[in-house]
Amino acid sequence: MNAAWLRERGMGASILVSAISAAFGVILISATGYIAAMLRADPYVGDSGTLAFVLGFLTFVLVGVAVYVAAIVTANTFSTVVAGRTRQIALLRLIGASARSQRGEVARQGLIVGTIGAAVGLLAGTGLSAAGVAVAGRALGLQDVPFQLVQPMLVVPAVVVALTTWAAAWAGSRRVLTVTPLQALGATAEATRDEVARRSGRHVTAMVLFAFGALLVAGGIVLGLVSPLGVVVAFFGGVFSFTGIVLGAALIMPPALRLVGRAFGRGAVARLAAENALRHPDRSSRMAIGVVVGVTLVTMFAVAMESAKAVMTAAAGGHLPDEMATVLDTFAAIMMGLVAVSAVIAAVGLVNLLTLGVVQRRRELGLLRALGLSTGQVRRVVLLEAAHITVTSVVVGVVLGVAYGWAGAQSLLGAVAADPNHAAAGLVVPAVPLAVVGVIVAATALLTLVAAVVPTRLATRVTPVEALAV
Repeated sequence: MNAAWLRERGMGASILVSAISAAFGVILISATGYIAAMLRADPYVGDSGTLAFVLGFLTFVLVGVAVYVAAIVTANTFSTVVAGRTRQIALLRLIGASARSQRGEVARQGLIVGTIGAAVGLLAGTGLSAAGVAVAGRALGLQDVPFQLVQPMLVVPAVVVALTTWAAAWAGSRRVLTVTPLQALGATAEATRDEVARRSGRHVTAMVLFAFGALLVAGGIVLGLVSPLGVVVAFFGGVFSFTGIVLGAALIMPPALRLVGRAFGRGAVARLAAENALRHPDRSSRMAIGVVVGVTLVTMFAVAMESAKAVMTAAAGGHLPDEMATVLDTFAAIMMGLVAVSAVIAAVGLVNLLTLGVVQRRRELGLLRALGLSTGQVRRVVLLEAAHITVTSVVVGVVLGVAYGWAGAQSLLGAVAADPNHAAAGLVVPAVPLAVVGVIVAATALLTLVAAVVPTRLATRVTPVEALAV
């Protein structure tokens, strides 16, 4: 079997994303299992069904979030890879291959990539879990806690990641169905603004999902005023509404990128970088939505923790006991560390898509050189595009993160009384930790700058003659 396609740009990053997701799932399952074993060995806590449920629910949510982010990153990667194979696919169509067979081949590659990554993640996650259990046992003096590290349950996240990667590759390869044999005469082709505008079915689906999800979030907040179960409704509302945003990214992000681009000046290079967002909406939205996912997740959990503290403080009559504040701060730190894994997955996707974008635009960049742009100007075009993506995505991600984070805290704790002598808090104003948001903005800016180094170097190596001959 020919496996040369595994050496294509993008495949290595997809394997890495699958490996991180699977390892994260294995480590979480092992960690929660070990904590449950510790609790069962404690004579004062014993076999607490409530704690076991909470640990299981958190594991499900966090692994689900990581797999969800990985699916978005993988689908975007395969969409970009397919765009780069347009000419090859068209040549195969010209000699008789069907579009469905080509799409099936891309999906098969996704399954192989997912399986390789999941296997690597399973082994790495198991090894890290074993090391963590050994260190925790020695540090806490709990070497005698009965805990079976290797268990069938550890295979579940690996299987889920492999199947999700296959499904994401299938979803990302839908453009194969629109490739015509005539495109064998051209080069890499991204969908134009007019082609994106004609996807009425996809846009309608995105709007319906967003509207339905927004209604569920609002319903979860209202239900949260009488029952903590409102968080379940709000959770599914967040999933539906954010999926709608992801599906409609090609409609939402380019105008926002163009608006932000105007702030970078009216020079030829700045205008060219800004207009690129509208000329190829798919390409720009794929890059932007990955950053939006990462920023939204981290901001959401930071705001959720801060808003939860605000709700509990209001329910306690304006002063939260120091012990409860310490518990909330500790839990917030742990959750931020866990959610950071999903942000890392999104970061890998950003670096991958920026690099793929430049590699597949060799002809475009060569034409710019032939028209008179210097090496430095081409470098600035790539850097400014990355800057547009960063600024726009951070703004969108922070806004969404604040909204989702507040909705989560409000729907969970709106009916909870922190003190028997006081009533429930009811509705409170979202609490935004400005220091954390500042760190998120700075970290995202640094990430984008680092991520743009390789694509910028690739862009400056393109000569007019070489690129125009592609």
